[in-house]
Amino acid sequence: MNAVIAAGAGFLAAVLWIHLTFDVQVQRRGPDRAPDEVLTSIAPYYRRVTTGAWPMNWLNPSVLALTLAGILIQMLERVQPIWVSAASLALAAVAIGLGLWRTWRNAVRLGQAIDTPEVQTKLAVDVYRDHLVSLAAMLALVGLQVATSFPF
Repeated sequence: MNAVIAAGAGFLAAVLWIHLTFDVQVQRRGPDRAPDEVLTSIAPYYRRVTTGAWPMNWLNPSVLALTLAGILIQMLERVQPIWVSAASLALAAVAIGLGLWRTWRNAVRLGQAIDTPEVQTKLAVDVYRDHLVSLAAMLALVGLQVATSFPF
């Protein structure tokens, strides 16, 4: 079960890494807004990956569900000590909760490019920060699952 969970979290970390290759552009912003070329790079990307990539945009939620199912099975079958499963669930909940609560909505809105440049900048910065937190959680989840998969 560790391999399924680690593979799922690793896939999600890779997707977050790809998103971050666009997100980091907002680091070059001014005090109030990102340059136009940054916004015109980020907005179409998020339009494609959130609403324009059907049916591929269902892959991430499917992998999330598989990863969560693996954690719950690991927990229920006591494959690992309960603290491993509980910590894994907490790490997954951070990334998934943040994504469902705020990141997805902000990325869709950013992709629509209907807001002022100042609002688009705020959305892009929020998505960037969310992706950093989520990447850290997914990498920690991979590390935890890999570290506890070997008998000592």
